Amino acid sequence: MKHLLKSCTAALACLSFATQVIAAEPLKTLGKGEGAVSIVAWAGYIERGESDKNYDWVTGFEKETGCKVSVKTAATSDEMVALMNEGGFDLVTASGDASLRLVAGKRVQPINTDLIPSWKNLDDRLKNAPWHTVNGVHYGVPYLWGPNVLMYSTDAFKGQAPKSWNVVFEETTLPDGKSNKGRVQAYDGPIYIADAALYLMAHKPELGIKDPYELNEDQYKAALELLRGQRKIVSRYWHDAMIQTDDFKNEGVVASGSWPFQVNLLQADKQKIASTFPDEGTTGWADTTMLHADSEHPNCAYMWLEHSLQAKVQGDAAAWFGAVPSVPAACKGDELLTDSGCATNGYDHFDKIKFWKTPVAKCTSQSECVPYHRWVSDYIGVIGGR
Repeated sequence: MKHLLKSCTAALACLSFATQVIAAEPLKTLGKGEGAVSIVAWAGYIERGESDKNYDWVTGFEKETGCKVSVKTAATSDEMVALMNEGGFDLVTASGDASLRLVAGKRVQPINTDLIPSWKNLDDRLKNAPWHTVNGVHYGVPYLWGPNVLMYSTDAFKGQAPKSWNVVFEETTLPDGKSNKGRVQAYDGPIYIADAALYLMAHKPELGIKDPYELNEDQYKAALELLRGQRKIVSRYWHDAMIQTDDFKNEGVVASGSWPFQVNLLQADKQKIASTFPDEGTTGWADTTMLHADSEHPNCAYMWLEHSLQAKVQGDAAAWFGAVPSVPAACKGDELLTDSGCATNGYDHFDKIKFWKTPVAKCTSQSECVPYHRWVSDYIGVIGGR
């Protein structure tokens, strides 16, 4: 954890100068593939049919390009930043709370969109998104996006979807007549402070929170106070998707913020699990595939970037993870996603999702905010019971 804190703090020292980032020169022409490409990715993002033979968007790419794909799975954005700081990787599927840190830390290079023919097919809502675009320069290619949903046991909630995040933030009696204490989880990542802030936006409007990632000292203190109270009822802080699914199956966990990926896995395993969008709204992630500044296989990396935007890849990946494709054409005609998949996974909720972004001191909604390095150290304290 210490090395993560160090890497986060070092990268964030540059963030206040993000508008002054001088773009390095992107690749001018696409050459012959180098035979390999290494990717740091979220679990479930790069599948080669090993989990389910129907979900494989790697094997065909390798045969077509000769670029052998290797994947390093990361459980948190901080881990992704640390791995990219260490080097040795070509690409990373970075969420919005990591992407600008990677740009400011000069760990990623600008993208030449002219070398990616399918760029034109991207959702217009994502092409110039602020989490991968600085001064009009693109530092990545949108991949998948989606909400952080409230996953719950239909047995514990007697078939009634919970309407509020209060079932994971405050001790209460659930519909099955039992307390939620020791039966809920919270995310093991500093960005989760924003989930507490989002909850407070609805339940303590007098705090004046306008953006859950832009908190002044009083707002931040209130979020930490809520999280310290939550600490008393949480059975585990999760960051490993597979461990969380096991906890829901075998350890009596009945409610938690989660990703649609875990919901899909549990439902496929015939578990009595569902998910919902609570009344307070949700946080979410819009992930961008970014190219390391010192990539050893830039040609294979660009080939993957183009491959990642193919409608079939987008649809299959969105179906597997429970996400929304960045290419709208993938929403129709994909056998695995189905024509209703995009709507189910949140396509029409884009404007309602508070997408992850890195908190900075010089914020836009108010004069000054608590920067991310404080979120990192203080959330470690919350988890440790301080």
